[in-house]
Amino acid sequence: MVDVSIKDITKRVAIAEGCVVMARSTLDLVLKGNAKKGDVLSAARIAGIMGAKRTHEMIPLCHPLPIAKVEVDIAPNRKLPGLIVRATVKVNARTGVEMEALTAVSVACLTIYDMVKAAERGMRIEGIRLIEKRGGKSGTYRIAGA
Repeated sequence: MVDVSIKDITKRVAIAEGCVVMARSTLDLVLKGNAKKGDVLSAARIAGIMGAKRTHEMIPLCHPLPIAKVEVDIAPNRKLPGLIVRATVKVNARTGVEMEALTAVSVACLTIYDMVKAAERGMRIEGIRLIEKRGGKSGTYRIAGA
């Protein structure tokens, strides 16, 4: 692991995003709450939060962090069609939470897939990326157009 003991404790925030592309009929199934496994959006939100909290157990050499907040938002997008997943993670620590935000999005997207794969196996998980990070020595990063 990287030695972060000399770094200052600062407020750090990371925002990540990804999407699950699916057929319109599958999106309608999710939004109406008719998936056989239950409430897809609630399960995905909880899974994303759990993923963020356990990132250090899944990604080698990640530091365990005292996460202060994890928010997972899932919004339908009829143009895709599909669901846009966005995670915001906050911490006061010596290292950032980019991996936690990316893991939250990844786990939430995988949960959506798992919850409705019986209806559609051809769904695609796409575009998982860091949108923004704030805090720490390197300051603020935002993708162009965000």
